[in-house]
Amino acid sequence: MSEEDLQIRDGLVIPGWELYFTASRSGGPGGQHANKASTRVTLHWSIPDSSALSDFQKRQLQRRLKHNLTDDGILQISVSDTRSQHRNRAIARDRLATEVADALKRKKRRVRTRPSRSQKRKRLKNKRHRGKKKDLRKPPTRDDW
Repeated sequence: MSEEDLQIRDGLVIPGWELYFTASRSGGPGGQHANKASTRVTLHWSIPDSSALSDFQKRQLQRRLKHNLTDDGILQISVSDTRSQHRNRAIARDRLATEVADALKRKKRRVRTRPSRSQKRKRLKNKRHRGKKKDLRKPPTRDDW
C-alpha cells in the first residue's frame, strides 16, 4: 500500500491512481487570497472503473450514493473548508472514506415486536384521559344547563 492509497476499512483500499483531484477558486468573501488562489478541491472517483470493489459492492455503492453520482457513476466530493488546498485535499479523502464505508455497511434488519397487553391498556387510558381533558375545554351546551 502506497502513501497515495486510501484505506476505507480492513481489506478495502482504494488505489491512489483511481483518485483524481481538481482545484478551483472558492466562492464567497475572502479578498485578494480568494480571488487568486485555487483552494477548493474536488475529488473524483469512478465507481464502475474501480479495481478495489467487487461487482456487488459497486452495485451497492451506486444504489446508496446515487444522489451524489454523475451520470457516468463518478462520485464527486468538493471541499472548500480551509484556505489551504493541501488541507482541503486531505479532508476530501477523509470524506470519501467515510461515505464509502457508511454506504457499504450492512443495514440491521428490524425485529418486529408487539406491544404488551399492559402497554395497550396504558395507551388507551391516556387516550381517554386526553379526550376528557379536551371535552372540558369546550363551551357548555344547552344540555349541560
